[in-house]
Formats: sequence, C-alpha cells, structure tokens
Amino acid sequence: MDREGPRGDRARIRERLQAKIRACISFARVRLSSGKETDFYFDGRQVSLDPEGSVLIGELMLDEIERKGGVEAVGGLTSGADPITSAIGVLAYQRGVPLKLFYVRKEPKAHGLGKQIEGPTLASGTRVVIVDDVITTGKSILESRRVVEKETGAKVLGALALVDREEGGRQALEREGLEVLSLYRRSDFLP
Repeated sequence: MDREGPRGDRARIRERLQAKIRACISFARVRLSSGKETDFYFDGRQVSLDPEGSVLIGELMLDEIERKGGVEAVGGLTSGADPITSAIGVLAYQRGVPLKLFYVRKEPKAHGLGKQIEGPTLASGTRVVIVDDVITTGKSILESRRVVEKETGAKVLGALALVDREEGGRQALEREGLEVLSLYRRSDFLP
C-alpha cells in the first residue's frame, strides 16, 4: 500500500480486499456460534484486524454509508463489529464525516454503570447503521438493533456486512424491515 493510503480507485481497493478475504475462507464443514453447520467458513477478523485489510474495509464501508446519506452512528455487536466500526470511525474523521461509534455488548456489564452499549450517547431518533463481518442468520444484527432501539430510541436504518454467507440471513433481516448491503457474497468466492 502506498503511504497515502488506498483512497482513489474503488475497483483496485475491492480487488485487494477480495484477495485478502479469499485467503481467510475455508470450505471445510464447521459449526458456527449459532449452532448451524456450514461448508463456507470465513474468519473475518483475519482481515478486519490486518492493518491494510482494516483500511480497505473502512474505505468501502464508509463509501456505502456516505452513499446512503443521513447516517449519524455506526456500530454493532462485539466482537465482529469492533474492528470494522473503529476503521470506519478513523476514516470518517479523516474525511470530515461526522459519525458516532458504538459497540453493543452481548450482555450488560455486571459492574460500573451496567451499560450494554459502549460509546457516545445515542439520542432518540439517531439514524444508525449496524455493521458486522459476516451475515449468516442475521441474529447478531437483529440483537444489536433490538438493544440500540430499546435502550436509546435510535432508529436502525440498515445493516452493512463484509460477507453474506447467502444462508438466509439477508432475507431474515429484510423481513424485519432492514435494508441490507454486503460488500461480498459467498457466491463471489465460489470456483
């Protein structure tokens, strides 16, 4: 990567990110945290915690957030969303795009203030996009939405993911009224 970063040629950025993602895919049979079995495993943190991968993801996702317009906050369920949220935030700051960032804990903290949402306070009506590394069933995105809307009154506009496994999650999210965008789909990586 050049010292000025990858900004500029979107097709080149997508190709570089796709190559990184391809290296983190396994077609072996595995059991997911949902209990579901799949023959398409993507280890998203191998890309999102890679310095170059993080920047590439942030660039493309921030482009989509800006294209959507009106988004005031970005975040999602820890830990898949954490590095993605941070990458988007750093690049948003560099571009002058005002965004609040947050993480949703799986459970409220048992100490301190007992918060389940970490980050700046989201006011009622704040327009939010939930991010995640992978969509399988859509459960983590729906859980994030439930917590954010219940605890803050913010309005979740949609979901943005790195990879859609194409195993029904997108459809489940759309049935719940969420607009869903993924940078890549399982079918993008099939031989």
